[in-house]
Amino acid sequence: MADKQEKPKKFSKRSLPAEVRKSIKAALAKKAEELCVLDLRELTSFTDFFVIMHGNSSRQNVAIYESIEEELAGDKIKPFGIEGLETAEWILLDYGSFVVHIFSRRARDFYGLEKLWADAPRLDY
Repeated sequence: MADKQEKPKKFSKRSLPAEVRKSIKAALAKKAEELCVLDLRELTSFTDFFVIMHGNSSRQNVAIYESIEEELAGDKIKPFGIEGLETAEWILLDYGSFVVHIFSRRARDFYGLEKLWADAPRLDY
């Protein structure tokens, strides 16, 4: 018998894992701007999704980070690592299957993750 080909995984706002949806909801509650999700499942093995956004100040970036961490901690989901809290120019939360990037607008433009991963399917919020 012929092997069944694996169906491509659906990528839509409704098909995102619950913890990714919760992180988006928490970020938007703190007015995160230009939030997008990149689907990296077909491109890399280190994570499935990037959640990328920016705030208008380091204070807002920390508030977004705290909102996401608090929302997911309620479900006993803790990040494996957190980077960038000192300056809050680029806060990274690594949850394993997804990574949250909270940038200042300047850092987001400079690092250009969306351009670097331009081949990834994208959802905008």
